[in-house]
Amino acid sequence: MVDDDPALLQTISIVLREQGYDVATADNGQAMLESIEAREPELILLDVLMPQLDGFQLLERLKSDERYADLPVLMVSSLPAEEATVKTLGLGAADYIRKPFRVRELLARIQAQLRVRAELRSAKDTVLKREADLVRAREEAETRRTMVDILHEVTDELSPEEIYHVVARRVARALNTSHCSVVLARPDDKFGIVATAFEDPSVINYRIQLELYPEIRTALATQAPVLVEDLLVSPLYAEIRDKWAKQGTVVRIRSVIALPFSLDSAQVGVFFLRRTGEEPPFDKEDVEFASTVIRAAVSAIQRARMIETTKADNARLEVLARTDPLTQLLNRRVLIERLVQEVERARRYQNTIALLMIDLDHFKRVNDQYGHLVGDDVLRDVATILRNAVRAVDAVARYGGEEFVVVLPETAAGGAQAFAERLREKIEAHDFSAHPHGSFHVTCSIGMASYPGQHIESGEDLLARADEALYRAKADGRNRVRT
Repeated sequence: MVDDDPALLQTISIVLREQGYDVATADNGQAMLESIEAREPELILLDVLMPQLDGFQLLERLKSDERYADLPVLMVSSLPAEEATVKTLGLGAADYIRKPFRVRELLARIQAQLRVRAELRSAKDTVLKREADLVRAREEAETRRTMVDILHEVTDELSPEEIYHVVARRVARALNTSHCSVVLARPDDKFGIVATAFEDPSVINYRIQLELYPEIRTALATQAPVLVEDLLVSPLYAEIRDKWAKQGTVVRIRSVIALPFSLDSAQVGVFFLRRTGEEPPFDKEDVEFASTVIRAAVSAIQRARMIETTKADNARLEVLARTDPLTQLLNRRVLIERLVQEVERARRYQNTIALLMIDLDHFKRVNDQYGHLVGDDVLRDVATILRNAVRAVDAVARYGGEEFVVVLPETAAGGAQAFAERLREKIEAHDFSAHPHGSFHVTCSIGMASYPGQHIESGEDLLARADEALYRAKADGRNRVRT
């Protein structure tokens, strides 16, 4: 309570304390500001007419401070009610009481404001909880999306060597770790074979001595995940640390996870994830995520092998027949069928249709510089960019190699050209990853044709005109759209 009348301060303080309230008093504005800095009150009773800083100035200062924006302030004054009420409420006061006031009315208004404050706090707590739940749900959804994305890629790669590489690469990226390898070994083996290493794709079929890797031996023996948060203090590494000390060996790896897996009797081993001292240590959630992905991947691989050998899953075979296995876009055969249908529909209903032919510029340089696996990643990323950019009625296909085709029904030439420019800019701006070499950029050239148009009567004509436009885009210097 803030008032320059000592008698009033004393009287009201006694009344409020008898009601169970803890009361702090101040006879001027500066004293009040210092008091609430030390201990924020639940409510302020503030007199309007005071020397130096009056109640209006104090109220305005309080409400401009984010810390006290929701703090209820009851203004008290002997000023005419209409004048004081309009001004105080306009500055953010919760209520106004005119002097002299009745004690019961004062207590009732204080109780009402404290009840409103409690309800506001409860509502804010509920909002914060729901926001936290939403963040958690988004994180779980992102984890599921990542997992589905990994499994989708894995089920399209039936070669064991490629499967190992894909899972190691995607798990490493999902967990943001620098080292992830697949070590093939049995529980009693003295040596293991590194089938693939995310940190160094050139490491293939490299032999390692398992006695130097206690976490791998333990995972193989127990067939359970092994987590070492800090190998410099883990009992599992006691003997190895002694050897390092004697040999003067400096080890950058600080945290590891070893996850056993078994595809069949011939394919048994461990996914081996490591983080350096500069990276955060692994925790149980990382183990759970990686274990779930790898178990599901192994199961998916086994199912895919069975389907591939027995030819029993006609639905899968139909998908494989219609889509490009690398990018999951429509393949060339289905594109031609779809284009014939769209041109016929456009002719029947006198609509327009546009076609974009997209070719990645200097793509051979990507394969030569970073390898074909990175090149495959580029094609997948470009496919994702195209898929996310088009409408549900549009069709996107991999035409061959690094060429893509987009079919845009009911789209005039002007709109198609503007869309093509946006696609070109998106591809040019995208960061393509080439770990451990960092990222790089790729440009594309786009040829566009539209129906109806001169000498265009069929889908084949539309493709031919778009191909000619693409040739002009290449001849004019690449990274451009031509019609």
